[in-house]
Amino acid sequence: MRVRSTPLVLCTLMLAATACAQGAKPRARDLGIPFDGSPGPLNAITDVSGVEVGHTTLISGEGPLKVGVGPVRTGVTAVLPRGRNNADPVFASWWTLNGNGEMTGTTWVEESGFLEGPVMITNTHSVGVVRDAVIAWQHRAGSTAQPWSLPVVAETYDGFLNDIDGFHVKKDDAIAALDAARAGTVQEGNVGGGTGMICNGFKGGIGTSSRKLTIRDMSSYTLGVLVQCNYGGKDQVRIAGIPIGREIPEKTVISGLAPQPSGPDAERGSIIVIVATDAPLLPHQLKRLAHRVSLGLGRLGSLSGNGSGDIFIAFSTANPNASKGEKLANIQMVPNDRIGPVFEATVQAVEESVVNAMVAAETMTGVDNHRVLALPHDKVREILKKYNRLGN
Repeated sequence: MRVRSTPLVLCTLMLAATACAQGAKPRARDLGIPFDGSPGPLNAITDVSGVEVGHTTLISGEGPLKVGVGPVRTGVTAVLPRGRNNADPVFASWWTLNGNGEMTGTTWVEESGFLEGPVMITNTHSVGVVRDAVIAWQHRAGSTAQPWSLPVVAETYDGFLNDIDGFHVKKDDAIAALDAARAGTVQEGNVGGGTGMICNGFKGGIGTSSRKLTIRDMSSYTLGVLVQCNYGGKDQVRIAGIPIGREIPEKTVISGLAPQPSGPDAERGSIIVIVATDAPLLPHQLKRLAHRVSLGLGRLGSLSGNGSGDIFIAFSTANPNASKGEKLANIQMVPNDRIGPVFEATVQAVEESVVNAMVAAETMTGVDNHRVLALPHDKVREILKKYNRLGN
């Protein structure tokens, strides 16, 4: 069976977004995991007005690896800052905590201060085809801000579960993710670019969260985060400050592989983090936001080891038409001495997004019958209760 799923469209059309996402798959807060801060109504990056997300999920085959045939456990995720409006770039910046990974297009983001299209996430060996697909999609829509395109495409490695050298992500798959992008609920776990990912020794993938924040004497804003998490070791992970991984008795949650290394050597994966906000921030401030992503990961026990690709991008949907060249642009910005609540929201939303990804992800068997187990919900609740950290 070969599955190309864009379930976000179905959720949106059903007009029951929260039930669609949460009815079958609980999220971290549904398990009683406590988090700081107040989420938006969807607790997703799409709580930031204008932001849209779409997935294409590719699942087919089982058993021994046959390069070019399968098994296939991969996909593409698309994040559109202003929906289909690619002609109005957003202020943006990026940062890498550890650079054993890839995010294309960041040279121009750094130079110009703008993100001029979607952010795409896929597997390590599909970055090129996804980049080309974005250019074709923008050309078809006639919605680019300039006659050339330098798409932002990021990756994490899914070769333990997926036939990554088989190049199963095609141009049409990336375009399908872009076409499927909608506001509303974001599906999490084994979907899109996160389909074949592993996080903290358990099944990982796509996760999202948001925060409502108020800057005194100014206004209220929203900040949202989306992650594709594929990093960390079981013994490192902390949830609500508790060493959950060490409390789970299984020696390994991954089968089909030699015993897993512990300590710094276990940190061999990657994570891509996208931060969106409607707070009026300029590129240098957005880089500061991207820096704060690392603090959210640190709360979860991440060491950002030598083999990890930890790459983050942040953008603001405020200041529309700021890139237009016909006249002086009137720009608003949050003063630096008032930016603290935005930093805090970033750290909080990153932490919850990763846990949401792990809670939503399901046990998966892939190439050569490699099997990665899902985070055991009941066990997590039991451990949090033991430490008096279980919420309502």
